[in-house]
Amino acid sequence: MTETTTEVPGYIPGTYMLDPGHSDVAFTVRHMMVSKVRGHFTKVEAEIVLARNPLDSSATATIDPNSIDTNNPTRDDDLRSANFFEVDKHPTISFRSTGVRHSEDGFDLEGELTVRGVTRPVTLALDVNGFTKDPYGGTRAGFSATGEIDRKDFDITTNIPMDGGGVVIGDTIQLFIEVEAILQQPAEG
Repeated sequence: MTETTTEVPGYIPGTYMLDPGHSDVAFTVRHMMVSKVRGHFTKVEAEIVLARNPLDSSATATIDPNSIDTNNPTRDDDLRSANFFEVDKHPTISFRSTGVRHSEDGFDLEGELTVRGVTRPVTLALDVNGFTKDPYGGTRAGFSATGEIDRKDFDITTNIPMDGGGVVIGDTIQLFIEVEAILQQPAEG
């Protein structure tokens, strides 16, 4: 395999931490076969290590599933229960990247997602939105990522059949991630 030099405009290598006030980890899932329920997690931590060669970069994230918010407290309580996330036994959702590669539209971030103690590979389509100085003298980076998982792959199998066919909750979960991260430590050298 030949090594490709990757250029990202304004790229600043180093270690970044997610700014939770300016980031969002969200999802949608089909509901009753006619609409989508949207939700997000309000407690997320992430570290992004941008290497000199962007393809050598890495990311880790931890999500508190107790922080789920679908704008419906009763549904959120059900999602925290053994029917779905079982937060009493599995208090975190985690992601660890395993590689970055070029894609048609930017980059693919390969990784391992752990939900309910089950780890599966996941690919996120990644856009690098840019780098900037903030008004306080810090450096910020922005990223967007999207992906899709099947909830059954993570042993989330609760289902309610509907009269006439179909189910109340779809299997496919669409992921939408917006990250603004703050540089903590510039890359050495």
